[in-house]
Amino acid sequence: MRHTILFGGTSKERLVSVASAQALQRALPDADLWFWNDDDRVHCVTAQTLLAHARPFEEPFAPDGEMVGPLDIALDRAAAEHRLLVLGLHGGVAENGELQAMCELRRVPFTGSGAAASHLAFDKAAAKRFAAIAGVRTSVGIALADAEAALETHGRLIAKPTRDGSSYGLFFINARQDLVAVREAAKTEDYLIEPFVAGVEATCGVLEAEDGSLLALPPIEIVPADGGFDYTAKYLAKSTQEICPGRFAPEVAAMIMDYAVRAHRVMSCRGYSRSDFIVGKDGPIFLETNTLPGLTGASLYPKALKAQGIDFVDFLKGQIALAGRSVRS
Repeated sequence: MRHTILFGGTSKERLVSVASAQALQRALPDADLWFWNDDDRVHCVTAQTLLAHARPFEEPFAPDGEMVGPLDIALDRAAAEHRLLVLGLHGGVAENGELQAMCELRRVPFTGSGAAASHLAFDKAAAKRFAAIAGVRTSVGIALADAEAALETHGRLIAKPTRDGSSYGLFFINARQDLVAVREAAKTEDYLIEPFVAGVEATCGVLEAEDGSLLALPPIEIVPADGGFDYTAKYLAKSTQEICPGRFAPEVAAMIMDYAVRAHRVMSCRGYSRSDFIVGKDGPIFLETNTLPGLTGASLYPKALKAQGIDFVDFLKGQIALAGRSVRS
């Protein structure tokens, strides 16, 4: 079975995807490279071209190799050539279950969660409901129509796209006039509004072993640059600190890890995931689960793997084994 790293995509997070692909290529040097461009066409690219792209978080990647065709044609070819796709993709159609459904219909194996789990986790409101069913503590959701009254009650709110990464479109609502921008943004996509919880930002990866057992990786404490943990703070700001393992009390760290495993399990995730939390005065509160978290050299999941003593190459070999088995079963 030929291993092919698929990266790029049509979402806002395609720049991060290129950086993830660079890390994946270094770990899997014999894998083919397919770049899914924002015009929906897939191109073959060389490792030399990919690795020469020096500023992936800031500058778009330009493919220079053979065009495979539109995504559906590329996936047809992947099926015919018995390829296994190592997904270096993030956000949008790549993470909301649509790409996964296209692969499953063709019986093309791929790393990460399946279509149903991906679709569920991508919807933050639905993911919160399922996490709550599993006994994970979540915050209350607030309808946009009720936001003014909720602002009076809670003093501060936060709004983020319901079905997109939180790197983009995040609003902190401190006064009524801040709701104007949220209402404008909500004309083109759904927004999730929650009470703002003061506390420490945390994230926790979950790793599925080949025998199906789940391991929670060491929780990471995030100390963002001014303005919150948005795209700039995550990938460009040097002042953001990501401390792994985080400086949490043992009982808090244990609760974060337990919650991350519960979220992974209740949403039927596969392979690996990363759940985000805010740790307030009453303990951790679940925010969201990422089914295709970043795998760049600067990303949180690889840092947690390293802290756990797991080599990135071994992690990928395990994920590839799980993906291959999922098609055979």
